[in-house]
Amino acid sequence: MFAIIQAAGWPIWPLLIASVIALALIIERLYTLRAARILPTGLLQSVLSTLRQGGYDAARLQSLEESSPLGRVLAAGIRNQNSSREIMRESIEESGRMVTHQLERYLTTLGTIASIAPLLGLLGTLVGMIDIFGSQSPTTGSPQQLAQGISIALYNTAFGLLIAIPALIFWRHFRALVDGYVVDMEQQAVKLVEVIHGERN
Repeated sequence: MFAIIQAAGWPIWPLLIASVIALALIIERLYTLRAARILPTGLLQSVLSTLRQGGYDAARLQSLEESSPLGRVLAAGIRNQNSSREIMRESIEESGRMVTHQLERYLTTLGTIASIAPLLGLLGTLVGMIDIFGSQSPTTGSPQQLAQGISIALYNTAFGLLIAIPALIFWRHFRALVDGYVVDMEQQAVKLVEVIHGERN
């Protein structure tokens, strides 16, 4: 493997760096974007039960806010429960935008790697091909050397695709996951607003 990396030349090093970054981001997002961490089961029911039993003091509200992204959204609504429905919804939406931004963290970087990895691979291939054809002459060139040089140059393209395909798959997966979480949080926040304002039980 190391021999292939050496043979592929300097253009493969940006690809190696991109692959390490992409792998780290994928692992981090897989850990962070777990449903149990974002939308704890039964949290809304627990919040409604606490509100019926007397409500939240400052310490319990802070604990709810720090418990999960959904907890942060619900805590924003509870802080404004004595305000009008519109103000309460605005505070929830503002908190929701911040939570969404945090959930989408690093996804732009992962998407960028998925986009540029094939281009970096193509650049490496072109650099390799230029070197190969530049070193060929009518007296010293041989078909075997040319074929070997081309195969080495194509390692860059192959490596670029090997990075881009998984990065693109995980980027799309994480985007869909975040969109689903945001919709779920919106539904639960709407229910909280309706319960506090007496529109639902």
